[in-house]
Amino acid sequence: MNAYEVNFDGLVGPTHNYSGLSYGNVASTGNQNAASNPKLAAKQGLQKMKALADLGFKQGVLAPHERPDVASLRRLGFAGSDAEVVARAAKEAPAILAAAASASCMWTANAATVSPSADTADRRVHFTPANLNNKFHRSIEHPTTRRVLKAMFNDESRFAVHEALPAQMHFGDEGAANHTRFCAEYDAPGVEFFVYGASAFDAGRPKPAKFPARQTLEACEAVARLHGLSEGNVVYGQQDPDTIDKGVFHNDVISVGNRNVLFHHQRAFLDQASVLSEIDRKLEAFGGRFVAVEVPEAEVSVEEAVKSYLFNSQLLLRADGKMTIVVPEECRVTPRVWAYLEKLVASGGPIAEVKVFDLKQSMQNGGGPACLRLRVALNEAELAAVNPKVMMNDALFATLNTWVDRHYRDRISPEDLGDPQLLVECRAALDELTGILGLGPVYPFQLG
Repeated sequence: MNAYEVNFDGLVGPTHNYSGLSYGNVASTGNQNAASNPKLAAKQGLQKMKALADLGFKQGVLAPHERPDVASLRRLGFAGSDAEVVARAAKEAPAILAAAASASCMWTANAATVSPSADTADRRVHFTPANLNNKFHRSIEHPTTRRVLKAMFNDESRFAVHEALPAQMHFGDEGAANHTRFCAEYDAPGVEFFVYGASAFDAGRPKPAKFPARQTLEACEAVARLHGLSEGNVVYGQQDPDTIDKGVFHNDVISVGNRNVLFHHQRAFLDQASVLSEIDRKLEAFGGRFVAVEVPEAEVSVEEAVKSYLFNSQLLLRADGKMTIVVPEECRVTPRVWAYLEKLVASGGPIAEVKVFDLKQSMQNGGGPACLRLRVALNEAELAAVNPKVMMNDALFATLNTWVDRHYRDRISPEDLGDPQLLVECRAALDELTGILGLGPVYPFQLG
């Protein structure tokens, strides 16, 4: 191959906890106040990264963020030393402290939307960090996300890292969790599929009744403009509002794609046949053949898809042209989902293999394999320009496991978030990590 889809997985941060902050994410709210194990969570993520790298897939690491976010707490009126800020927030507003201490940046499918150079007007790879405006605990992520991305993709002749969209509900942007790209080859022009939950400026369009529509059509259109995409490169599709109300808070909970294949549920999109037809027509113009693998409601219900995270999976292109699907252990223990996967693999279609990973620590907070990774299509020259220290290999895997053992706790409960020592531990860990990954100063405590 002359180009690759590279997966950059989020490294779980030292404050990983279950605060139930994500309304609309059934797993997140269902495990609120349970004790978490940050050390195990980080190691489960690292095991997945290493296993995929060992299989020959290109795999990188995205660094976690400084938490608790003391700067955000100060903006909300908590004053004093850093320790006093944390202690006061714990006493006066524990829910706000929980948000400021969230390790949600681990789900890097929400870090940014990425357009490869084959699609963009200036032939650079474009990144737009997501503003994640729908949830306070995630809305504070994008400044650090941008600094980390710029440290990883620092050749401005090849990479453009934009500012996030305006942090306002009309431009609610959840990043690559609502974006998939189809192509004949990774370095050939393709079709970028943007999925939205509602239109902010057109109240007459359908929208969910129970849970929020986190991605707006207007945000999708703005990202496409920023990235210099043409009309022929883009398809916009709306999530089925009833499906959102069943816990499908992002499109990557109900569909996943890679190259020319879309694996999706029967209830994924409004006007589904029309949306798929447009993708097919536009991809054909670029020499691709679109393959839609639709899972019938009669075989796997939306509720079973949400419970198992069947679609919050990864599709990975093997050297033989077939696909491997990476799923969480929850798929294997959900009988109808596992029966469907066995049937799928035996069907002779494009998906020929299932790989199962134990990601329980992430899953209990509402994030599966797809949530943990940001996909970036890169040609060989662009891959060579990526900061090499973030790419997974035997040495980095061993170093990061030792780093986790040295810095991470094996238990965090809600009351632990008010311990000022947790911030000290997090900063010590991240200060060392920036050296390991060659990022330079990217965190507020390093920048002064």
